[in-house]
Amino acid sequence: MQHLKSRILFVLIIIAGCKTSVEVGDDRLSLAEEIEHSARTQLLDLWYPTAIDSTHGGFLSAFSFDFKPTGDQNKMIVSQARHVWTTAKAAMAYPEVDYYLKASSHGAEFLRDVMWDKTYGGFYQTVDRSGKVLPDENAQKTAYGNAFAIYGLAAYVMASNDTAALSLAKKAFMWLEKHSHDPIHKGYFQHLNRDGSVVVRGSDVPSTSDLGYKDQNSSIHLLEAFTELYQVWPDPLVAERLKEMLYLIRDTITTEKGYLTLFLLRDWTPVTFRDSTNEVIEKHHNLDHVSFGHDVETAYLMLEASHVAGIQKDTTTLRIAKKMVDHALMNGWDSVAGGFYDEGYYFRDKPGITITRDTKNWWAQAEGLNTLLLMADLFPDDPMRYYDKFRKMWTYIDTYLIDHEHGEWYSGGIDKQPNLKTALKGHVWKACYHQYRSMENCVKRLRQSGEAGH
Repeated sequence: MQHLKSRILFVLIIIAGCKTSVEVGDDRLSLAEEIEHSARTQLLDLWYPTAIDSTHGGFLSAFSFDFKPTGDQNKMIVSQARHVWTTAKAAMAYPEVDYYLKASSHGAEFLRDVMWDKTYGGFYQTVDRSGKVLPDENAQKTAYGNAFAIYGLAAYVMASNDTAALSLAKKAFMWLEKHSHDPIHKGYFQHLNRDGSVVVRGSDVPSTSDLGYKDQNSSIHLLEAFTELYQVWPDPLVAERLKEMLYLIRDTITTEKGYLTLFLLRDWTPVTFRDSTNEVIEKHHNLDHVSFGHDVETAYLMLEASHVAGIQKDTTTLRIAKKMVDHALMNGWDSVAGGFYDEGYYFRDKPGITITRDTKNWWAQAEGLNTLLLMADLFPDDPMRYYDKFRKMWTYIDTYLIDHEHGEWYSGGIDKQPNLKTALKGHVWKACYHQYRSMENCVKRLRQSGEAGH
């Protein structure tokens, strides 16, 4: 068996032309065709160029259930950057479609000209359609939002070699380094004032608010952003922060059981309500639960980061990533219909874990699809039978998440939430980044191994 780096080399999206020792054959090749067709016709062709705002710049955010622009069309840094990332990746995958790269360039210009704060630096969180900063957003920025800006810009640089976009990505990284990075306890502060000063959680902050906490979500997406940035700017400080975030997520934020702590104090002490009453636990469930979707997503992001960082024989990351996926499968997987539930909780007075939210949001299923195939390729003979679960996940997505009449994905599985058939298909938190990344990864991986088997 070759060392970890070689094994991951076979399966990560950024590597092409390698053979794997996984299940091969017509099933994988036909699945690749099916998933790619869905990605192109039910995602990319729907969003682009329709979502491009040629009047005010950037991308439109809100779309009705039948995919018509709707609402006030505010623009948040996260969704704007995700569109930049998606169109850049689509441009590299389908260079014959010229408007993908044009769309990515258009989005990068909006980040530079509108969403970057010319006075204090850093990216605004939200602006209105015309680009005016919203009054209630003027005082706050987030590490999460700036991370996605870096992520999108880095992908655009890969596709275009645009030096201006690279300069902006570097500026954003250094802005986070100056204002958000914690030199004492490591990691990054999520909540920042407009001038970059760290928001301190005061006694007047409601107990249900996450203001002033550190968290897993911004941490994993900073890891993701630095992984992308390092590939276009292999700077030593980027490498240092990339490894710092990997080890912090892997060794501190991930619990012994194999799931992520959601929110933490400055010194990384977990925020938990486990010793409280069930009523208090439910009241604070947004701060303290098991998020199976984040766990399976993080398993992939850690392995990708380890590979890009060039960490040799990283068996520790591989072991913990597998533990995270196995924990999610054993505790949060619907063995009948397929799919990962949204939330679970380890109550002090109950054995095992209790599913507290049995809905299945769209992004967790997308991330699950990607990670399950990755695990199948890394561990083809494992008793968890990852490939079978990957197939079941795709069937679930195709049956309960993809809207075959109007296109795009419902925001949650309609086996649990049939009312979502008429819910928004797009909003500031829902574009097509999760879906497209997962599907593109799976198509490449399936084709590599499927063709090798012939």
